[in-house]
Amino acid sequence: MAFWYVDEPSIDKIARPDRASFDQALVGRGEQLATVGDCIVCHTAENGQPFAGARPLPTPFGTLFSNNITPDEETGIGNWSEEAFARAMKRGVARDGSHLYPALPYEHFTHVSNDDLHALYAFLMTRQPVSQEAPENELMPGLGFRPLLAGWKLLFLHQTEFHPVANQSDEWNRGKYLVDGLAHCGGCHTPRNLAGGEERGSEFAGGVAEGWNAPALNATNPSANSWTAASLYSYLKNGFDKGHGAAGGPMGPVTEGLSKFNDADVKAIAVYIATVMQADKPHATDSPAAPVDNAKQAADAFPEGAHLFQGACAGCHEPGSAMIQQGRAALSSLTTINMDDPTNATAALLQGVPAPPGKGPFMPSFGPNLTDKEMAELLAYVRSRFTNKTTWENLEKSVSSARSEE
Repeated sequence: MAFWYVDEPSIDKIARPDRASFDQALVGRGEQLATVGDCIVCHTAENGQPFAGARPLPTPFGTLFSNNITPDEETGIGNWSEEAFARAMKRGVARDGSHLYPALPYEHFTHVSNDDLHALYAFLMTRQPVSQEAPENELMPGLGFRPLLAGWKLLFLHQTEFHPVANQSDEWNRGKYLVDGLAHCGGCHTPRNLAGGEERGSEFAGGVAEGWNAPALNATNPSANSWTAASLYSYLKNGFDKGHGAAGGPMGPVTEGLSKFNDADVKAIAVYIATVMQADKPHATDSPAAPVDNAKQAADAFPEGAHLFQGACAGCHEPGSAMIQQGRAALSSLTTINMDDPTNATAALLQGVPAPPGKGPFMPSFGPNLTDKEMAELLAYVRSRFTNKTTWENLEKSVSSARSEE
């Protein structure tokens, strides 16, 4: 039985389909689906050709390198039939029968309809072929033995079709279909167990992505202001919402992609996630919480942090500054400042936060200019001044650890 489950047959190669054989309307729909799936982000190396792979994907088990999904016949998927493509997406098996690592989130893609996979295949097969081999993966000893992945799938890959919920609207069901499938939101926003599988029963309870904490998308979300369908739509479509701030870290590329996604589907995603987040908050509104500003108390407790804030941050973030007057979010409303640990706030200071498309200004990186001690003092001051929550502990150690990972 184990051999039967591990052994997957090879599917015959095909000649690369002629681009003209694909209907342009189908290709256009596939482009939209690839956008919500964020395919280009994981399958494009820094300064590389689109969809040509070779991007390093750090995991707790080592570094994987994404595959080339252009229609190159030697190094990409140009000789893959649609059957082979669908098997890879739904079952995590390559054309040659080898098991694929779940960095390709096939535990979510298994819910995608055959019609949508048909459109996605048409889109990818009409991209520019690029000849590029992915580097060898750099995994812990033993984990390069791909048949082990069959056991992982037996435990964590649940192949189920999407079924609409009868008492919900078409819009809500469309949002759930996209979130659970191609958008694979739970891939980052759900905690994972020691084997790397999503924890069952903890959907959207928060996870980790690329060194950032992915906040919970349920009623435990730490934002100072309630998320509603309207604010989620603004954030997802524009990379920014006045009550929550700008998308940073791994969410930046996600919102950049969604800015090109059709409005109706982004709204459907927002409607669905809002109901998940408001499960225990039926009367959530767009009314912002009262700003918190414990300026004197924070300055007395962290004088060096107050001095650094005035020199580096006040021009944009001081209440009454031009940026705040123009409708930018107050620091007291940011999820990063209100979270229980400082991971995201530290990452934002170290890496900066790019401007949402066409929205400027951006937040620069302060990593090269501040020591670990200075950054810890600044973070402690901001936390103390703009929230009523407990002080973050061991900040200098956290900053040092985050810097070494960078």
